[in-house]
Amino acid sequence: EVQLVESGGGSVQAGGSLRLSCAASGFTSSRYVMGWFRQAPGKEREGVACIAKYGGITYLDSVKARFTISQDNTKNTLYLQMTNLRPEDTAMYYCAADGPKSASWFSANSPHLTAARYDYWGQGTQVTVSS
Repeated sequence: EVQLVESGGGSVQAGGSLRLSCAASGFTSSRYVMGWFRQAPGKEREGVACIAKYGGITYLDSVKARFTISQDNTKNTLYLQMTNLRPEDTAMYYCAADGPKSASWFSANSPHLTAARYDYWGQGTQVTVSS
């Protein structure tokens, strides 16, 4: 059974940092595009960052230079290091997986932030940033 379990959310003041983790089980995450999404109350879910095998990475423009996505394939765990947090970053953050993908797919494509294309989702972890 595929499972994604997020952790690391919390409440911080603007300018603070948090590191989110997503523990994957039931599949090998290195064969998937792994992504972080967020959804604030009353807003649509948006892609924040995603990563693919061989290190292809895509970021939402508003988080570039502040957030860093990474994965530890030995632990089957995805991370999102968030720095210089802003109140507008407040949302429920979700981990998601799209795949499995073939080696040829990874060679020909960049990882994407299209939520509808992701097959598996975690339950989310709340991030609240106060001004």
